[in-house]
Amino acid sequence: MNTRTPNGFPRDRRTVCVVAQRGSTVLVLVAALLLLGIVLGTVAHIPLPLSLAAATVIGCWLLIFAVRERAARRTR
Repeated sequence: MNTRTPNGFPRDRRTVCVVAQRGSTVLVLVAALLLLGIVLGTVAHIPLPLSLAAATVIGCWLLIFAVRERAARRTR
């Protein structure tokens, strides 16, 4: 019995879900890279002290987020 489709993918539904998840992961990656390019383009046009201040705020925000997530996982 042939368990593969004409394009070579297995006919299993779980495989189709994994392929769909990988596709959405790639889409998120492309969107993140696009956003990174926009942010870096913006940083190139604003003064260095303002860029450093923004980087500090974002870094603190990410640090607070990481600490809160770690604390939430420990209580589960």
